[in-house]
Amino acid sequence: MGLEAPLWRALAVFRFAALAYPPAILVLNRDRLSYPVVAWLTLAAMAAWSAWSSYLYSSPARRGWPQLAADLVATSAAIVFMAHASASVDPAYPVPVLPGPWIGSVVLAWAISGGRTRGAIAALILGAVDFAARGGLSPSVVSGIVLMLLAGTVVGHVTRLAVRAEQQLQQAAELAAATRERERLARDIHDSVLQVLALVQRRGAEIGGEAAELGRLAGEQESALRALVGAATMQPPEPGGDADLRGLLAGYEAPGVTVAGPATPVPLPHGVAAQVAAAVGAALDNVGRHCPPGTKSWLLIEDTGAEVLVSIRDDGPGMATGRLAEAEHAGRLGMAQSIRGRIRDLGGEVTVDSAPGHGTEVELRIPRATTLGT
Repeated sequence: MGLEAPLWRALAVFRFAALAYPPAILVLNRDRLSYPVVAWLTLAAMAAWSAWSSYLYSSPARRGWPQLAADLVATSAAIVFMAHASASVDPAYPVPVLPGPWIGSVVLAWAISGGRTRGAIAALILGAVDFAARGGLSPSVVSGIVLMLLAGTVVGHVTRLAVRAEQQLQQAAELAAATRERERLARDIHDSVLQVLALVQRRGAEIGGEAAELGRLAGEQESALRALVGAATMQPPEPGGDADLRGLLAGYEAPGVTVAGPATPVPLPHGVAAQVAAAVGAALDNVGRHCPPGTKSWLLIEDTGAEVLVSIRDDGPGMATGRLAEAEHAGRLGMAQSIRGRIRDLGGEVTVDSAPGHGTEVELRIPRATTLGT
């Protein structure tokens, strides 16, 4: 359980350390106890329960509600029995409150397992039991409730902070490992595939004829792969942080695809920027699938402050009116799901302007009012 494990071990130590208080009080007040035998038997039961509960809490699989509820019941029973057994025979000389700090162990257990709210609930329940067992409020009862509330809320809060810190540390480690792997793959691609494509392009141009066309295609793939490798080696944003949309979309630049954007960054939450980039990739993929070879595309990024606009325009043959509806009806959902669906989930909208012989323009509009809360 990572950072939680030391807290559970510290709780086990606290349970046994707190057991040193009740015996000392029983010995010092042995002549004033109403039922000393019951008090000592209750103390023995507390020690046995401390050993058993520490064993159960040592395994993450046993830290669920059954053990937490049993711990609360056992502690409540100890309060009731000790309150009855340690009542003083002389009201003028009362016996100090028992079982003392030991009852705080269950409050700490609840706080470690579920945070400050659960710890506060356990403290209030035990406070109510102590109040009922002693027949009213007293300074010792009030101070006990206050101390348990403080312990439950503080320890619970610290535990949740530790858990979140551990999760963030794990995410950072995974991100660093993924970055190193991407850089390794980029180096391997650069040293092998890119060099081969460059050689094919050069030799094709030298030979001419059909080989020249193969060389031209190899050159286009080399440029596209170089852009992809460059994007892969960029420093990725921190989880939950902002990403520059320009950097993500720059990876799509290739022969036949021109990318233009503002000189300043276009920051979007990382998840939003990734979805926009995926939608743009789907739009460019449509150009490659449905337009003839040699079709050019232009990708324009605009940031108006209130919203981010991304336009994908091509000089292909265009589409007839109703073509998108026919494709969706036929089960081809590239535009409906990969593009419109992604942008709609971000609170934006997609418009398509196309006519036969005039190319196609797809415009993505993503409002910042939505992306700020994503």
